[in-house]
Amino acid sequence: MTSPTRAATTGGHDTPAPEKQCASNAWRAWLSVKQLATRYGAHEATIWRWTREGRFVQPVKLAGNLTRWPLSEVESWEQAQREASS
Repeated sequence: MTSPTRAATTGGHDTPAPEKQCASNAWRAWLSVKQLATRYGAHEATIWRWTREGRFVQPVKLAGNLTRWPLSEVESWEQAQREASS
């Protein structure tokens, strides 16, 4: 049986399936550590270190070994970083 998290994505990727996109915000996009490392041009260990040091958004453990960061919280963090550097 497919896990609910995987069933809610298309092709096993972290993009919402069309039927899950709705205005009620019931669907949340999630980012993996690999996606975050690519997004920031950093090593995956760096993302984990930032998290451990409290310098980055805390991840959510969705199931077993499945840990993801909510896209909305990552984007809020990025905005706060931009505002702090202005």
